[in-house]
Amino acid sequence: MCGIAGYLFNHEALIPKDALVSAKDMLVHRGPDDFGFFDDPEIKLGLTQTRLSILDPSPMGHQPMVSEDGRVVLVFNGEIYNFRELRKRLEVKGQTFSGNSDTEVLLKLYLDQRKSDSGVTEMLQQLNGIFAFALWDYDAGALLIARDALGVKPLYYSSTEDGLAFASEIKALLPLLPAEVAVTEDLFSGLDPAAIDRYLTFLWCPGQGTPASNIKKLGPGQAMWIREGVIVEDFIWYCLPMFRVSHTSGKKLNYSKRETKSNAIGGVEKHLRQAVHRQMVSDVPVGAFLSGGLDSSAVVAFAREINPNMHCFTIDMSGGTDAGMADDLPFARQVAEHLKVKLDVVHIDASDMAMDLEVMVSQLDEPLADPAALNVLYISRLARENGIKVLLSGVGGDDLFTGYRRHRALEFERFWTGLPIFARQGIQRLSSSLDKRTPLGRRLNKLFDGASLDGDARLVNYFAWIRREDLEALYSEEFRIALGESLAASPMFDFLSDLPVGLTPLERMLALEQRFFLTDHNLTYNDKMSMAAGVEVRVPFLDLDLIEYAQNIPIELKQRGSVGKWVLKKAMEPYLPKNVIYRPKSGFGAPLRQWMRYELKELLHEVLSEYNIKKRGIFEPAAVSRLFAANETGELDASYTLFSLLCIEMWCSRFLDKQVLP
Repeated sequence: MCGIAGYLFNHEALIPKDALVSAKDMLVHRGPDDFGFFDDPEIKLGLTQTRLSILDPSPMGHQPMVSEDGRVVLVFNGEIYNFRELRKRLEVKGQTFSGNSDTEVLLKLYLDQRKSDSGVTEMLQQLNGIFAFALWDYDAGALLIARDALGVKPLYYSSTEDGLAFASEIKALLPLLPAEVAVTEDLFSGLDPAAIDRYLTFLWCPGQGTPASNIKKLGPGQAMWIREGVIVEDFIWYCLPMFRVSHTSGKKLNYSKRETKSNAIGGVEKHLRQAVHRQMVSDVPVGAFLSGGLDSSAVVAFAREINPNMHCFTIDMSGGTDAGMADDLPFARQVAEHLKVKLDVVHIDASDMAMDLEVMVSQLDEPLADPAALNVLYISRLARENGIKVLLSGVGGDDLFTGYRRHRALEFERFWTGLPIFARQGIQRLSSSLDKRTPLGRRLNKLFDGASLDGDARLVNYFAWIRREDLEALYSEEFRIALGESLAASPMFDFLSDLPVGLTPLERMLALEQRFFLTDHNLTYNDKMSMAAGVEVRVPFLDLDLIEYAQNIPIELKQRGSVGKWVLKKAMEPYLPKNVIYRPKSGFGAPLRQWMRYELKELLHEVLSEYNIKKRGIFEPAAVSRLFAANETGELDASYTLFSLLCIEMWCSRFLDKQVLP
């Protein structure tokens, strides 16, 4: 794992002095072991990389890596898990290697593949891994940037009239912008109103937007060719397998191979084991997250087959939990004892954790309003202190096999969706009047919040944390004008419109999870917060072979009534205690609702003061005050919305005002 950054500008652009050095300095936490530069002033190309040495830590893995003839230059962030198989194929073709890194394999694969008819697309489709890279080809006179299939590794870019710059993190991208752009308000000509609206609606931003109007995220499975600073080709090299389901007759869909119950259970066991074993390739020690939930426990169960001395880590949150939240620690200890692995516990006080929010916002680069990100940071720090640079994570299990509460809610819809619209509207009004300070009141309200909606609109509404009318009431008149007719969910609706129409609602929701919730939320904070401590996180559930296989498992074997991840649970019965497998879903988070009333109350009112709100101009001060009051009385469950407001103002202060908050 590494951090990468670079630029390709046109001949007229003015490059800021020491741009590459400044970008490198912003990425040292991602790669503290080594760094390097490649600079060609004549074509205005610059590349830099900071290295976290995982495979071949020798100088033979140094980057930027240059081909033997000097015509191709590569900076690479990530891991290619099948690099040894690819290397063998290339050696048969006569390629020779000087080191043992996957970076060199990628470079030689490009040299072998670039002249074929299918070229780069076929090369990318051969890679099973997590990555973002940039490759300059002198013969083609072009720069290629690409991101892995599921978007596990981030890559941001800014395309202006001066050219294109890119980086693993926004903070490293800013120094690369030409001087006349960086010192004016052109980059942040105001925030991107549509992106801010999405962060507040969902707590994260689906799609390619960021808070800055000039900075975008390269999408999962996306690549670009750039010549003389101009994007000349923008293409998708990987689509989720559900896009490849075809129609036969009517609403019936043709899957390549629909697995039976017994085959599916054995197939999940086989493919998950293969994914975990494959992702343990490393020249440094590998550890694991162990929350005591099914997904992380399943990963550890198969990992210990390769390394019986697996070192695992979990969180102990003192200072209280939100009502309705289960304590993970006893389950984590039970699993560790059952599997006979070492478990280290990070002991965190809720009040201290609340005070680390500014660190979280600064490191995330985006105002993602999820305190679970801090748990990743704390565990990664402890792992690094124990000499571990790689951690396996259970991220992706819920998104692949179901498991979230909204999946159960979707199954429950069959009991009431046939009611007339006026009846559904009545249920929605009744549930909205419940006291949101209780877990039951919140969950019933969420269950029926979109009862009056139909089709995809109701699907998307499950991801929203605030009603549209309540959110619009928060905005200032100026911000509402700037926002215009923009729809927060438009990237999701556009995505859903391209799916085969015969997919079930739950299959369509899983598609949303895999494209947006994973990439733009879970994977974003897992990468940023682990790399802040110089630790690489790998996600076996997102192994491409497992994803392709899971598509052929009937949806009724994933969600069976109220039991989510049914097929995964059955597959893991021989390996884990049943009370762990069938325990209720528990979030890997923090007592946020408690924070709103105690630990964070003073900070909230300070950061979201009337003065600060007026100065920023996004929100109406009186409306924010009413939101505080509604959350206190239980009229609204606004804790996460208030947290989102806090994160957005902190982001603006850090990235726009360049101030340090008290």
